[in-house]
Amino acid sequence: MSTTSESPARRVLVRNLAIAIVLVGLSLLADGWVAEHVRFGRVYETDWGRMLRNFGYLPFWMLAAIALALHDRGRRDWWRRGALLLAAPAVAGIVGELLKITVRRMRPPDVGSAYAFRAFSDHPLSSRGLGFPSSHAVVAFGAAAILSRMFPRARVVWYAAAVGCAVSRLLAHAHYLSDVVAAALIGIAVAALLWRYRAPSFRS
Repeated sequence: MSTTSESPARRVLVRNLAIAIVLVGLSLLADGWVAEHVRFGRVYETDWGRMLRNFGYLPFWMLAAIALALHDRGRRDWWRRGALLLAAPAVAGIVGELLKITVRRMRPPDVGSAYAFRAFSDHPLSSRGLGFPSSHAVVAFGAAAILSRMFPRARVVWYAAAVGCAVSRLLAHAHYLSDVVAAALIGIAVAALLWRYRAPSFRS
């Protein structure tokens, strides 16, 4: 019986992994063109650019998590939704940082689009200057994915904000396309795992 029940889940996992690999592969092929042509150096001098970047700022989601927990006070397990809203971007961010110091791919250069990697002997535990995956995008998508689980009717808003954050990182020439695509997949996967194993049924 367990084999029968686990087979659909295993098929879904394999399918999702295949989709993720294809998406990252396609984004790697497009990295050079995007790095050369998708630029707006003054993006964070605009109000909309700063707003989009803030969706990938973890303290923003800490405040949102506290607000959600306070809103839920009086319910049973009133803290749970706030904890999930904090955990998803935080855990996704940690996974992203670990990948950064493992892959060690630098951000796009000012001229050209060739990849460069930092040696493990050079600040082995620092992610400064490393780009794969994007820290802002991974946080934004972790938050968007968990909010889409809790408030599904507004999922288009949450994902639009996360995509906007990712695009702003490309416009700022801070990341390759594959940096933000990988970040999006990580954020979504972390939120899905947290929802599956830590969340009860919620009614918004």
